[in-house]
Amino acid sequence: MNANDLVICTEGLSKSFGEVHALKSLDLRVPQKSIFAFLGPNGAGKTTTIKLLLGLLKPTGGGGKILGMDIIHENVDIRAKIGYLPQDTRFYEHMTARQTLEYTAKFFYAGPQSEIDKRVNEMIELVGLEGKADRPIKGFSGGERQRLGIAQAEVNYPDLLILDEPAASLDPQGRRDVLEVMSRIRKYATIFYCTHILDDVQRISDQVAIVNQGELVTQTSIEELLAGTGDLVYSVTLSGDARSAYTQINQQPWVSGIEASQQGEQTTWQVSVTDEVAAKDQLMNLLVSSGLKVSNFSRKEQNLEDVFINIVERSQK
Repeated sequence: MNANDLVICTEGLSKSFGEVHALKSLDLRVPQKSIFAFLGPNGAGKTTTIKLLLGLLKPTGGGGKILGMDIIHENVDIRAKIGYLPQDTRFYEHMTARQTLEYTAKFFYAGPQSEIDKRVNEMIELVGLEGKADRPIKGFSGGERQRLGIAQAEVNYPDLLILDEPAASLDPQGRRDVLEVMSRIRKYATIFYCTHILDDVQRISDQVAIVNQGELVTQTSIEELLAGTGDLVYSVTLSGDARSAYTQINQQPWVSGIEASQQGEQTTWQVSVTDEVAAKDQLMNLLVSSGLKVSNFSRKEQNLEDVFINIVERSQK
């Protein structure tokens, strides 16, 4: 990937606190206009990385660039071009959403009031707070507060938006609303975010990096991450005597194993295959020619949570 296509690029970025190595030689590549999920268990180094990128900490070793600017020597210029939502967002409770956004906008823009008002209205519409814009924040729900926080981070039209757990502790509707806002923003900015909600990552992200114990474990597209997790699995539900078919199919060179379960008169197989083309061409024919009635035949979707746990556990060995 060309360096000009990268919003974040780090080389050997490291941070130690005494004898504790919080981050070890991180090489991160975040492409433009991506929704980039930065994942890892608690204590993996995610928050340390964000603080280094924001210039809130100085690295022990290595360095990096954001939007082509050095994170050590040009961090003030970087902050003018990025937006940031911390995990624990705080507001002046007596102020309205409109007042909060106007207050924040004036840190970035000294133009006429009409232009500031226009910008504030755009942000209110972007995050869907038109009906709550002039109410005190103290009456806002958790999801409304998070959407206001995103609007506040976006008010300076940043090229990069950094979000720390944007949907944490929200109910399903609140999470859905936040994810919809993130999807809308991707047209204007790159989104780099941390989360523990892996279902959300699978829904909206296109790039993923996983860190564990301060080290980068993997960095790839969400499609490659899910596709590269081992054998493909087909789920089939059968009626009839499946014993002879089980033996025949399990002996195929493209089958690595079958997990079988019985419920009443139906048998369900999870068939692990190493060759998807062979499975598509032959598996159904073998089942039908064995006299079995097939009521379900589908490829099992990979689950990001299982993939994540497997990758993290392997990295600890």
